[in-house]
Amino acid sequence: MKKLALFASGSGTNAENLIRYFSNSKQFEVSIVLCNKSDAFVLERAKKLSVPSIVFDKSQLNCQDEWTNEGKPSIISILRQNEIFSIILAGFLMMVPKHLIEAYPGKIINIHPALLPKYGGKGMHGMHVHEAGIAAKEEETGITIHLVDEFYDHGKCLFQAKCEVLPCDTAKDVAVKIHLLEQEYFPQVVEDYLSANFL
Repeated sequence: MKKLALFASGSGTNAENLIRYFSNSKQFEVSIVLCNKSDAFVLERAKKLSVPSIVFDKSQLNCQDEWTNEGKPSIISILRQNEIFSIILAGFLMMVPKHLIEAYPGKIINIHPALLPKYGGKGMHGMHVHEAGIAAKEEETGITIHLVDEFYDHGKCLFQAKCEVLPCDTAKDVAVKIHLLEQEYFPQVVEDYLSANFL
C-alpha cells in the first residue's frame, strides 16, 4: 500500500473527498494530513476520519535538515518517517520548496479552480479566482489538476474539466460548479496518474 500525504490550509472538502475515496483503494491510502493553520477545519475532518494530522510552520516546511533551529521536525523528515510515496495539495496555499519537489519528482499534485494558465499565480485561490473570472466576463471556467514545480500553478497539466459560466452567475455560483468538478474528478485523476506512472 502506497502512502499519500495531503497538504491543506483550509476547510478541507477536497481533503475529505480524497480520504474517503482512497479508503476503498487497494493501492493507495491517505496516511497523514499536514496543515499550516492551526484553526483550519481540515484538521477536524481528518480527526473524524481517523487520519493523523500535523500542524506545521514555514520554518518546518523550508528546512532541509531533520530538525529546524527551534527543534521542530522538518516536513521532509516527517514525510520520510511516514514513508510517504506522493504528496497531494488539497487547498494548500504555501509555495512548495524546491527540496521537496526534488525529493518527490513528478509525485506532487495540485488542483486549481480555473483553467490554467488563466487565473493562476500567487494570490489566485478560492473566491479570488472566481471573482476575477466574473469580472472578465468569462463564458467558461473549470479545474486544472497539475504537477507542482517551483512556480505557483505552473507545472505540467494532467487534466482539465470545464463548466459554463452564465451571465447571471455570481462568484459563489461559480464556486459551487467548481466544487462539483473537484469532487467528481480529483481523486480519480490522482489515482490514475500515480498508477500509470509509478506502479
